[in-house]
Amino acid sequence: MNTVDQFTGMSMRCSRIATEAYSTSFSSAIRLLHKDLQAPVHAVYGLVRCADEIVDTFHGFDKGLLLSRFKQDTFTAIEEGISLNPVLQAFQATVRQYHIDHKLIHAFFKSMEMDLDKKDYHTEQELDEYIYGSAEVVGLMCLYIFCEGSEVLYKKLEPGARALGAAFQKVNFLRDLKADYQVLERTYFPGIDLRRFDAASKASIEQSILRDFENAYTSIQQLPMKARLGVYVAYRYYFSLFRKIRRLEAARIIEQRIRIPDFMKLVIVCKAGIRNGLNMI
Repeated sequence: MNTVDQFTGMSMRCSRIATEAYSTSFSSAIRLLHKDLQAPVHAVYGLVRCADEIVDTFHGFDKGLLLSRFKQDTFTAIEEGISLNPVLQAFQATVRQYHIDHKLIHAFFKSMEMDLDKKDYHTEQELDEYIYGSAEVVGLMCLYIFCEGSEVLYKKLEPGARALGAAFQKVNFLRDLKADYQVLERTYFPGIDLRRFDAASKASIEQSILRDFENAYTSIQQLPMKARLGVYVAYRYYFSLFRKIRRLEAARIIEQRIRIPDFMKLVIVCKAGIRNGLNMI
């Protein structure tokens, strides 16, 4: 192993640590992917997590400057094939290996830039653009990894990957209503006044999420075996969270952040493993 390969390996491990530090759910799901897919998916998550932290938690710093610098460093790393930032080194190596479309990365940073200043989304088109860049393209970057160079398979599964990313993001919006509204002063859903968030408003959002989950499941069934179980577990995590949210009154969603207990996550993994073993996914 030459020194660059050794550095890249270390960088991949850094991205794995970042994933484990920020998301136990995604970490568990990634561990169920084939070992060949785990490091590049961690690399994608590491990049996404860093950008998200800049816009959501780095209060007291110049977020615009930090994000602009991070974006520039990302594309410089991709162009040059090297970065001393371990997260960017892991990401650029993944982008170059799997020939991930740079348009997806640009769309991601555009949505992160929207989070710097944009507080309200007045139309469905605005929201769709944000969700595409903040979530759908992340699923598409992972799909490049899962398809391992097959353009035909990628095109076939692209709509489902987008739907799954959209479902995850909208569930996150509902789960994080309290923090987004009270701390970050953001409201993502057009036409919904969170000061008067009621059962009808909640139900309309839930119907949109349900459609996304339904559209995503067919594509999950068609994923390569190396990726199917891990993606299915992530799907079940979020669908379980969604079902829990659906059972709660609208007022409760505003008051607290909804979570899935660790023992339920273990149950989900066990059931998914059984279904996978019986070829029932």
